[in-house]
Amino acid sequence: MGTHGKHRTHLVWDWNGTLLDDNAAVVGATNAAFGEVGLEPITLEQYREMYCIPIPRFYERLMGRLPTEAEWERMDGIFHRYYTEQRAACGLTEGAEELLTRWRLGGGSQSLLSMYGHDQLVPVVRGYGIERHFVRVDGRTGPSGGSKALHMERHLAALDGVSPERTVVIGDAVDDAVAAAHVGARAVLYTGGSHSRASLEAAGVPVVDSLAEAAELAEEMAG
Repeated sequence: MGTHGKHRTHLVWDWNGTLLDDNAAVVGATNAAFGEVGLEPITLEQYREMYCIPIPRFYERLMGRLPTEAEWERMDGIFHRYYTEQRAACGLTEGAEELLTRWRLGGGSQSLLSMYGHDQLVPVVRGYGIERHFVRVDGRTGPSGGSKALHMERHLAALDGVSPERTVVIGDAVDDAVAAAHVGARAVLYTGGSHSRASLEAAGVPVVDSLAEAAELAEEMAG
């Protein structure tokens, strides 16, 4: 196979909890939203055990009922406001920058797809100085809280000469695997983000503890 296969592997990176180490900001923002409806704060461990998509269902697991539409809007607003304040203190996941550089210099292509709002995402990624590593950076357009599958469809359709079967999605959520399967791509899930290893293993795709491991595995899978 030589180097040829490697050059044709395309990585689609997730942002929050994958390239960006923002667990503390996410849990803090979640607890701020919970406070709004009188819920007790939760720990990172509890968050990782309970988290699921769509997000109102996650809230239901903790509240014992679905939030009303008004509650959801209020909680979502507080979450995003608080998260934006806290995110500024977050760094990239250990080794992420070197990995992105190495992949690009090795001739591999990579892109970024996040469910973080597109207009907020682009300047944030730029601010971390890593934008040049990606052939495309896409954030969520439309309402928050849903699945990545349709966004993944649009993302891949917009990429030139990238075939789904040579594409591997690297993320920290079961939904990343669902989105990958939706377009016929593969996925590797990373345990450092918003899900516990046990909940990730339910997705039936490889689960790894480091981004370096994820990239290495991606190359083998698509090669």
